[in-house]
Amino acid sequence: MANVTTPLLTTAEIAALALSLAHLGEGPQAITARRGLRNVFDNLGVDDDVVAATLDTLTRPLAPEVARRARTIAGAVTGRQVVRLHYRDAGGRVTSRDVEPVTCLVHRDHWYLVGWCRTKVGIRAFRFDRIVAVEPTMVPARPHRAERYLPFQRRRAAAA
Repeated sequence: MANVTTPLLTTAEIAALALSLAHLGEGPQAITARRGLRNVFDNLGVDDDVVAATLDTLTRPLAPEVARRARTIAGAVTGRQVVRLHYRDAGGRVTSRDVEPVTCLVHRDHWYLVGWCRTKVGIRAFRFDRIVAVEPTMVPARPHRAERYLPFQRRRAAAA
């Protein structure tokens, strides 16, 4: 039987698995599952430094306090519910924001919540390690297509 080189998982499936694994902690199942995900990545043959750093972050467990917040965020993404974030920006200022969560992603060394910020009236990416607290609001969020809200993707130039 010939070897199949086509990935068995889509990037969205890999990201969902990685988020699920990230907040599981250090238990035996989580360690085995991360090793399996790492094997998937190793077989992709990636030779890009940014992608390699991102894949490494995907297979590293989150700190326990960040993992607790990640579970709440993941539940809000799945349940399409607004969350209230208490967020520390790069300057150290803490603000409270109501966010319609769209997706979670990893870029280089950091996990991000991508969502529609009702406070700033626009799409924003919030680093998990800068989220001080997250509260479910039980308020339904509008549906958003994740591919329209990915801040790190390359955009095609507009046709002239």
